[in-house]
Amino acid sequence: MFPSCTRRRVARPIALAVALLAGLALARAEGARAAEPAPSAPPTDAEIAHIVVTANQVDVDAGELAKKKAHDAEVKGFGERMVVDHTAVNQKAAALAKKLALTPKDNPTSQSLAKGGDENRASLEKLSGAAFDKAYIDHEVAYHQQVLDAIDKVLEPNAKNAELKGLIQSVRPAIAAHLEHAKQIQGRLSGKAPAAGGY
Repeated sequence: MFPSCTRRRVARPIALAVALLAGLALARAEGARAAEPAPSAPPTDAEIAHIVVTANQVDVDAGELAKKKAHDAEVKGFGERMVVDHTAVNQKAAALAKKLALTPKDNPTSQSLAKGGDENRASLEKLSGAAFDKAYIDHEVAYHQQVLDAIDKVLEPNAKNAELKGLIQSVRPAIAAHLEHAKQIQGRLSGKAPAAGGY
């Protein structure tokens, strides 16, 4: 999702701003059933690090479940891809946290993410076969659409720093590719599209 965070030498506030907004978008995608109150103070760097790690872990966990339970080979492959991609992001986030001497700190946003992830997994655990495949892919479409919307409507338009704008633009294609692949699978599963041929 944000593979260039550690490769590019961006200023600490820039990298953390991207991580925070993406984490918040993922928290919304994980489906808090009711609107969350706005935090009274901006999250600290340590809280932001926890949000990013939690957000990625939610999709890793869902992907691991898809690897085990998916009936459709393409759904299973998509789950495997999510595990690989989001694990890589968490490894890079951990490296960045170490570089910045940050210990990720639990907070209400990361707690909401974890709760939403737990609820999604609990719901998926009860399903099997085609019902599982459809529910998992429907969730992944919504999850990645939220992130893409955050980039297009919040992150990129409000980025004043050229490096930040460049970073946002560089991660957009990977997120869009995940979303499009999930939509192709979703369409095929609902009988509206042919098989997508994989990643």
